[in-house]
Amino acid sequence: MERILHDLRLSETITPFGVGAIVDVLGESLIAPDTSWWDRKSAPEISCERLRARLRAGGPLGAGVLRQAPAHSGRAAKETAHLLYWRFPAWRFCERCTKLSQLTGRNKGRWTNRCECGGALVPMRYVAVCEKGSHIQDIPWFKWAHRGNDAGVTDTVRFCRAYKELKFVRSSQRGEGLGSLRIHCGGCKRFRPLSELAGGDSLHRDGIRCEGAQPWEEPKPGNVCQHRLSAVQRGATSNYIAEHLSALDIPEERPQSMEKADQIRNHVYFEKVVADNGGPQAELVAGWIADEIGVSADDVLSLAAGGDDSAEAPLLDLKDGEWAAFLKKLEGGRDHSDGDFVVDGWKVPTDSVWPAALTSRLVSVGQVRRVREVRALKGFRRHSAEADFIPSDLGPDRKRKPVYPSVEMFGEGIFLRFDEDRMSEWESLPEVRARAGILVNRRNSSQWAHRLDVPEPRFIALHTIAHLLIRRLAFASGYSSASLQERIYANSDRPDRTAGILIYTAAGDAQGTLGGLVRLGEPDKILSLLLAALSDADVCSNDPVCIESDRQGSSQLNLSACHGCALVSETSCETANRLLDRQLVLGGGNVPGLLDRVLDQVRRRTGV
Repeated sequence: MERILHDLRLSETITPFGVGAIVDVLGESLIAPDTSWWDRKSAPEISCERLRARLRAGGPLGAGVLRQAPAHSGRAAKETAHLLYWRFPAWRFCERCTKLSQLTGRNKGRWTNRCECGGALVPMRYVAVCEKGSHIQDIPWFKWAHRGNDAGVTDTVRFCRAYKELKFVRSSQRGEGLGSLRIHCGGCKRFRPLSELAGGDSLHRDGIRCEGAQPWEEPKPGNVCQHRLSAVQRGATSNYIAEHLSALDIPEERPQSMEKADQIRNHVYFEKVVADNGGPQAELVAGWIADEIGVSADDVLSLAAGGDDSAEAPLLDLKDGEWAAFLKKLEGGRDHSDGDFVVDGWKVPTDSVWPAALTSRLVSVGQVRRVREVRALKGFRRHSAEADFIPSDLGPDRKRKPVYPSVEMFGEGIFLRFDEDRMSEWESLPEVRARAGILVNRRNSSQWAHRLDVPEPRFIALHTIAHLLIRRLAFASGYSSASLQERIYANSDRPDRTAGILIYTAAGDAQGTLGGLVRLGEPDKILSLLLAALSDADVCSNDPVCIESDRQGSSQLNLSACHGCALVSETSCETANRLLDRQLVLGGGNVPGLLDRVLDQVRRRTGV
């Protein structure tokens, strides 16, 4: 068969054209098979033990191998290492003679994408997707065209064998909708409009069943899926819902709670607290230890009583280790180390130049001069987020390690750490918790939103600040907003609470990026940009509707946030532009914002 050579960026093999996705290339509609079809010799392995450990713990495939798609420089040739893509859908029609078929024409013994009449073959716009099993297949157009209402057609239609006389025609007398597009049989003269595909039960009524396989798989006898098929457009976004996982390649650091627990255990008086077993002497000695180490007496007593299970527990999330690593870098000042994780840390100045409402909450900033990120594709779903999960490796040999499509990215960024005491004090306010509770209830009542982070007040506020800063950084850094990404560290339900933001950009080559973002992390620049971002968000072009709203965005999972003020490219956001609210940042109504007094102090100082 004649090969089609086409280049993709390495990152596109993860998203949006990863395993199971449909991609249009040079007039062809193709689909990417699973990694069991990859040539492992040409796909280099990527090292990131933190990511492999998470995939091993949370995936049905167990421990696997991270592999990057084969890459090349210069012009591609036939012997160049490549990935295979399958033609899908197989049914196509000729744009000249309108003939509908599954086969292409031949030219000097080679299969080509042209009809016998010389016209180009165009893929059909509709395919069939399984509503629960995440399968996808061609609509059997010949079978479909001869089903349905038989009014005005003789009984000979059921015995029609004119397989090569099917055409895809358009009737100008039927307007511009789907009713004007018809499948016409030249043998029995039967026709059927595409408008009869509408409705979730249309294919089921016609007796068309799911084959229980992906297009590149051979249907197994007796393995017919029991779920219904739905006719959808080939380019519908619901046809491919990918699940990714990414991790920063950092030296794994122990959380501070574990370090404090070790210091308590190693204290010379700790055995006396254990021996007294909760008596009055234990409380007195626990107070001495607490004052010396910088913890609470309750922490010492809890550890002495054996309540230290959390100290030896594994990290709850990939971000826990990253947070601990960032804290260590921030304490070190200028970073002279080598490697793939270089961060210069500095304290936010508390002089009178900057508003105290900002410097009392933002305590330190890290200029991330170099960072390595590894992204992996776990698998995908189709039709809905509740459908069955399809892993990225469907190979028949379960004894071998599965392969996860991955890509390594090198880049730079800015890390912001917020004061935990001020954050805890603010989010304990009843008005703040009530405002965040709106999104918490909607997340819990949604069938799919439970996959998103819990929208506690600190997460919503820091997430919104990250979006506002991305919009402002796009003007000053030289990167488009779609090139910038966020990573939110906001959790209060664990021993080591987190309150920080990482905004970074990464590129899939050895050199990474060029420093246009990290230079903006210098003290004077980042604080000025943050104030400008807050000023931009103070007035939205959709106000007062936006600021007074509590039901915006997909599934109403945004409050006071819209495209005019806080939304960015969905590829930049961890939650696809959901869980945002300007009121929890700048205040509004009776809700005090995390940074609501910052702009007032700036205006009083400048007289504006």
